[in-house]
Amino acid sequence: MYLLYLDDSGSAGNLADRHVILAGVALFERQPHWFSAKLDAIAQRIWPDSPATLEFRGGDMLSGRKHWRGVPKSDRTDALKEALGILGNSSLVHLFGAAVHRAAVSPDDPMERAFEQLCNRFDKFLGRLHRRANTQRGLIILDKSTCETSLQGLARDFRTIGHRWGQLYNLADVPLFVDSRATRMVQYADMVAYATRRYFEYGDGTFFDIIAPRFDSEGGVVHGLTHLKPTTELCNCFCCKQKRF
Repeated sequence: MYLLYLDDSGSAGNLADRHVILAGVALFERQPHWFSAKLDAIAQRIWPDSPATLEFRGGDMLSGRKHWRGVPKSDRTDALKEALGILGNSSLVHLFGAAVHRAAVSPDDPMERAFEQLCNRFDKFLGRLHRRANTQRGLIILDKSTCETSLQGLARDFRTIGHRWGQLYNLADVPLFVDSRATRMVQYADMVAYATRRYFEYGDGTFFDIIAPRFDSEGGVVHGLTHLKPTTELCNCFCCKQKRF
């Protein structure tokens, strides 16, 4: 089974944000333990008195909030880059992300459109594995603060009724919602979403560039990242440039 851990970045209710971001990391079921241990090692170095309580969340790390308040900015920035580098340097992970411009989908809910995109792209990824004689089911795991009620119902409808591109065939069950403090993998997802938000919302690729090569792709075509934007808006982002060639 492949597990897709997702989190959002920014606030779906904050109209000052042009984009709603949902993103995260997929990996085989036996891998989370080892990737979690790598974050534990960073936490042990930064917060040795109580490393298990140090939560890796991109916004907190860069802004110096919560446990990160007393950590020097250079150390916080280096820790975020190091954590993202664990993903960026591993061929075992497949990243997925959706950046949805509010104006492009209005009056639809941008978070639901982002989730629809990622469900479909994760399902297609599993379908590609099946065609290579590696049949796997998938399970989506989200931070419990991420629109739990609406997304659970949406995923259930996707499995039974379908979505705008067809029906999902490879998901084992409706999404699970967990406390991000209990799993390092959702914390990885938060950092991926944060890096993706900074890239699409502010044009800052400092952190996004570390993980960009790991977004799911095949034959040089990136499938794991999408940017829904107004048709009248020209965009030279990582995935929009691909669509023009």
